[in-house]
Amino acid sequence: MNQFRKIKKTIQGLAQKDGAGVNLQRVIGFRDTQDFDPFLMLDFFDSRNPEDYVKGFPWHPHRGIETITYLISGNIEHQDSLGNGGIISDSSCQWMTAGSGILHQEMPLSSPYMLGIQLWLNLPAKDKMCPPAYHEIKSSDIMQIQEENAQIRLISGSYKGNSSNNQGEYIKATIIDCSLDKNSNWEYISNQEDNLFIFLISGYLLIDNASIHPKTAVLFDSGAKIHVQSDEHPARFLIFSGKALNEGIAWGGPIVMNTREELNLAFKELENGTFIK
Repeated sequence: MNQFRKIKKTIQGLAQKDGAGVNLQRVIGFRDTQDFDPFLMLDFFDSRNPEDYVKGFPWHPHRGIETITYLISGNIEHQDSLGNGGIISDSSCQWMTAGSGILHQEMPLSSPYMLGIQLWLNLPAKDKMCPPAYHEIKSSDIMQIQEENAQIRLISGSYKGNSSNNQGEYIKATIIDCSLDKNSNWEYISNQEDNLFIFLISGYLLIDNASIHPKTAVLFDSGAKIHVQSDEHPARFLIFSGKALNEGIAWGGPIVMNTREELNLAFKELENGTFIK
């Protein structure tokens, strides 16, 4: 078997409005759950116009998932029903485990440049109703690894014998921010059983003889490695890797369960005030 992973599919995503009127690009979502399992959704924020995002995401519920917000540039104020609050800022991350149920809001603040992502990570059936939790990952908490032609920021998981302090309690997902120099080749060794995709933020990459444009997600098939090559410009991309759950998915807005009955119960509890455990 070829040790290098081949491209399975590429997705550029769609421009959408979400929350109270936030312009974003939905890269993966409801239709992609089987291919990208255990990753459910990836939204990309890229704007120098505050009117695109300052209306934010007012109070809303989540259950059955983890939400991971990673900002390269910008500021987002947040609060949740556990009493947590603060600001996600440049090169920092919020990792929220919704578990049995949480209410929160995320309100982007006017910034010269808002650039980042929000990722939804599914929870296994046995952990859907785990206690909700909030984890702040400051920029200083993210391990940086300088290579000959690349700078690596290890947000979670492991890379070349280095382990992040942020391992994820329920899904051992690896998330890497890679800034690659121009005219460079770079390889990443992965767990063969993991689903793996990258999202190209800027620059161009040559992968598996295909030219990949900015704001494109590339999903790979099985294998031990991926190989990418930059052109005369630097490139920046995110890597996401995790073992598929292969479980049923019942998805209704901000709530993701395994069965329609569980989903209906969640919305019933929202109506009668018993959602927060």
